[in-house]
Amino acid sequence: MNPIIGVIYHWLGGLAAGTFYVPFRGVKRWSWETSWIVAGVFSWLVAPWFFALLNTKDVVATLAETPGTVWLHTYIFGAMWGLGGLTFGLTMRYLGLSLGMAVALGYCTVFGTLIPPIYEGRFDSDLLHKTNGQWVLAGLAVCVLGIVVTALAGKVKEGEMTHAEKRETVREFDFKKGILVATFSGIMSACFAFGLAAGKPISDISKAHGTTEIWTGLPVLIVILLGGFTANLVWCVMLNVKNKSAYQYFSCAAGIQSPLANPLIAPGEGDAFDGRKDPTPVPLLGNYFFSALAGLIWYFQFFFYSMGETQMGEYKFSSWTLHMASIIIFSSIWGLALREWKGASPKSKRLLYTGLGFLVLSTVIVGYGNYIGEHGG
Repeated sequence: MNPIIGVIYHWLGGLAAGTFYVPFRGVKRWSWETSWIVAGVFSWLVAPWFFALLNTKDVVATLAETPGTVWLHTYIFGAMWGLGGLTFGLTMRYLGLSLGMAVALGYCTVFGTLIPPIYEGRFDSDLLHKTNGQWVLAGLAVCVLGIVVTALAGKVKEGEMTHAEKRETVREFDFKKGILVATFSGIMSACFAFGLAAGKPISDISKAHGTTEIWTGLPVLIVILLGGFTANLVWCVMLNVKNKSAYQYFSCAAGIQSPLANPLIAPGEGDAFDGRKDPTPVPLLGNYFFSALAGLIWYFQFFFYSMGETQMGEYKFSSWTLHMASIIIFSSIWGLALREWKGASPKSKRLLYTGLGFLVLSTVIVGYGNYIGEHGG
């Protein structure tokens, strides 16, 4: 085990998570629900099986030997995580991007990191009373601070927008409703970490079949992501029916003119489109390609996560802090590269860079805590 290598794997996972929405920019005149579920087929069904079959031993036998209760708990946590992801868009709708991200990801980071050791009865003995555990807790605190400062940068940037731009960004601002939805979304999204903990017996069975340690988390992803796929499939099919968009899977007929909104925050209720028709044929193959590419890149966040987790030793649960920090770091870098901060004031950019600095520092602190834990600290 090598926590330093583990941190690098988590950075790669964060890079994938912060990048996956970029290919969606190539999707033309498809509704959110159509693009999302096509991407989901590749990220939650095809990729998990492909990479597990490629890198692990006897994956079918491993899953067949897994006790039913382990299957059920892992799958349910995956479905709960799927619900968290779906309500993430509503958080952005009611609170705006900066505040919504801070609240939802703050909850997700804290709950996803701390609940597993609390549930296992290790919080007091392993975190509060061990030097390496205290370093991990310090890293978590710095991560949350980085999230808050990064969100503050977004808030300052929003404050520099015109009234019309603000209205367009947060048309339905509702603080009370937003906090409730953000709390639900953050806690449910943290269930992915719970699913990984619940699925540990699957990893153990895979290892017993001869799978190399670094790949033993891949069969667990099959079950968790199947739960997430179920929740998203039900929602997207409901939207296909409501918005009469199911024809888009098969038709090159004239589509809706407006481009796909940011898939990280779009709730999929049609408000990303202006309803006008474009006589240009829909690029059906191109839409499938870019949606599939987005889904594949999305999967790689947990592909690398599962690899990084195997390197973190006693404090595997700290992987969640590293994951969340890395996502925000790389998604923010993409935002800068795509000129989303063009015209922002020096103050807002300084806050953004400060927040990113805290997030990078948090990954170093957590990695150091795991390192000294592995070396007798």
